[in-house]
Amino acid sequence: QAPLAESGGGLVQAGGSLRLSCGVSGRTFSKSAMAWFRQAPGKERSFVAAIDWSTPRTYYADSVEGRFTISRDNAKNTVYVHMDSLKPEDTAVYFCAAPGSPLYNSACFDDEQSYDYWGQGTQVTVSS
Repeated sequence: QAPLAESGGGLVQAGGSLRLSCGVSGRTFSKSAMAWFRQAPGKERSFVAAIDWSTPRTYYADSVEGRFTISRDNAKNTVYVHMDSLKPEDTAVYFCAAPGSPLYNSACFDDEQSYDYWGQGTQVTVSS
């Protein structure tokens, strides 16, 4: 069983909101940063947001700053991303990612090479 499983995707109109969840099973990532990435049709996968475990501090791609909010509930082993003011260009498959060993260096949070575990992805489609 894959340790990460995303849910919450769907079709929404521009300006709407969605909350994605990433459930963790089989192991814990409570003492490590976790992240969301996305892949739009015909494009490479790109960083969306990350959250470390200690503060927790959050980090965002410029394209989603101010509209998306990443959070985590370590007791529930779940990471969330709440997406507001969605735009058609937010349409993508969204992936949750976790490292194989604790990740503390925030300079690496936006690098997909820092992550070893990936969910299957959840589709988000924003209509204009």
